[in-house]
Amino acid sequence: MRMKDVKIDSQGFLNIDIMELPVNCVIIVSEGKAKISELPAFAETKITTHQGKVTRVKWDEGEAF
Repeated sequence: MRMKDVKIDSQGFLNIDIMELPVNCVIIVSEGKAKISELPAFAETKITTHQGKVTRVKWDEGEAF
């Protein structure tokens, strides 16, 4: 699985050490859950929502020619 869970503490705070993050990444927060993923070098990333909630994250990866 490409996306990893990020902990949200009991007070609702998202604590992330930016020194430990990948150089290029995305953090998605939806319905009280947070996930993080490193962005690929060449790709189109689509975030699909339904009724204001994230339902799917899709990567269409490619390679430079």
